[in-house]
Amino acid sequence: MMTRPEVIAIVGPTASGKTALSVKLAKAIDGEIINGDAMQVYKGLDIGTAKITATEMEGVPHHLFDVKEANELFSVAEYQQTVRSWIDKIQRKGKTPIIVGGTGLYIQSVLYDFRFTEEAADLTVRTRLEQELEDKGAAYLHDKLKMIDSNNAEKIHPNNHRRLVRALEIIEVTGKTKDAHEENAGKSSLYNHLIIGLEMDREILYERIERRVDTMMESGLIEEAKALWDAGIRNMQSVQAIGYKELHLLFEGKLDEHEAVALIKKNTRNYAKRQMTYFRNKLTVDWLDATNGTLVNIDRIFEILKDFENRERIQ
Repeated sequence: MMTRPEVIAIVGPTASGKTALSVKLAKAIDGEIINGDAMQVYKGLDIGTAKITATEMEGVPHHLFDVKEANELFSVAEYQQTVRSWIDKIQRKGKTPIIVGGTGLYIQSVLYDFRFTEEAADLTVRTRLEQELEDKGAAYLHDKLKMIDSNNAEKIHPNNHRRLVRALEIIEVTGKTKDAHEENAGKSSLYNHLIIGLEMDREILYERIERRVDTMMESGLIEEAKALWDAGIRNMQSVQAIGYKELHLLFEGKLDEHEAVALIKKNTRNYAKRQMTYFRNKLTVDWLDATNGTLVNIDRIFEILKDFENRERIQ
């Protein structure tokens, strides 16, 4: 019997065809899909993030889409915790979790032993340290940090009160310095996983991006962005997504529509380039040519899966 990976991830730059491939794969292996895009967690950001539609899902369960309001924050640490929970739930049903998206750090944080200092938090400890800051001054807290974590104390100016309190809070909550808390983080794989990547010639990808942006505009991206703007969703994490931040410049009168669209295309091309750099440098990926088409690449994935049990993987 073929041994399947505990988790499969499908990555690649924007407009490379991850959505269609993931749905076909999920149907073929009885999998469920988890969102691997930082911005598709937000409600109301549908067109600009190329969010999958109910029709495109073809009945395959999809998780972690539309779980945040557009005025809420969403961190990589929260993503990590939530996705690991979904992986466990899906596996308990005897199905394969498939993480799909282009946010490399988010996907990497799930698959590997990433530790985030924001998890080392205790409001009671923080409040007490802030009171110490007020009563005894920053120099007192900085000297305290210097005694137990001289390395970090050198990096933090006494006037940077937030970082000073945070460094002491981490030590008190975890019993470790910030550096020790994060030591070796991200190097050990937590799952027996397989990462499939979609790639293509850069010029072809850029042409796809140009067409996708034009389609988004025809589908009502300006209206979608304006609705968020009118609702007061400005200068927030959600609307820093490409497509929205450029159109906000349009609404502010700093760009005309032609200039805004050109900037969206340019920023999307640059983002795709950064995505590929991250995937190639940070992750071990089995690459497929996206231009082969979904059906050909599904067959190729099955060949990779057959070989999965015997391959030597460097984690």
